[in-house]
Amino acid sequence: MGNTEKAQRTAVARQRSNIYGLLASVYRQEVNADLLHQVKDPQFLGVLSDLGIQLTSDFLQKPEEELLDDLAVEFAGLFLGPGGHISPHESVHHQRDGVESGMLWGEATAEVKKFIESAGLDYDPEYTGLPDHISVELEFMEALARHEEQAWSEDDDEEAFRCLDMERRFLDEHLSRWVPAFCDKVMAAAELSFYRELAGLTKRFIEFDREEIEGYVGDFN
Repeated sequence: MGNTEKAQRTAVARQRSNIYGLLASVYRQEVNADLLHQVKDPQFLGVLSDLGIQLTSDFLQKPEEELLDDLAVEFAGLFLGPGGHISPHESVHHQRDGVESGMLWGEATAEVKKFIESAGLDYDPEYTGLPDHISVELEFMEALARHEEQAWSEDDDEEAFRCLDMERRFLDEHLSRWVPAFCDKVMAAAELSFYRELAGLTKRFIEFDREEIEGYVGDFN
């Protein structure tokens, strides 16, 4: 593999890590001013437009304080409840033979916890939620892609492909199995374009990333 290709893969891993990090922030908690400014940055809006994501006037033109209040209300209604909300936990959505679903702390939760810990990563000591929350799973992919970026930059091809293989497995065994259906539910329920369009981005990005990683891993095998 030449230096040019390694530089490209380093840049791609960095971009992928940044996208996973942004998406994790969207689902971790209600939107704060920092995240709002990041999304409203013209360069980022251009990237979203290239991906087919169109945030409408309810996001782009509303005064910031009012918008933050509206987004907080929508976040609570979508993901926190009470009643009728869309659980952001894999164990509630994951459908697979032999794996119990439809409840918190199901078998999928334990599997995600084991997978993350097997990668040598620790949870934030202040985190009190469940391991299979969508934000945690996206943060895990962010960390793997960031480590992959470092491996490419240090010419450690073996470690870079080890990261890619772990990313592929986590997508296959977890994110790809439940996040698309979760995103469909969010898109159907969201009243504001922010959560509707970002859910669409989440779904498309996971599907796209899975295909891209398959190609990279295939090059190594």
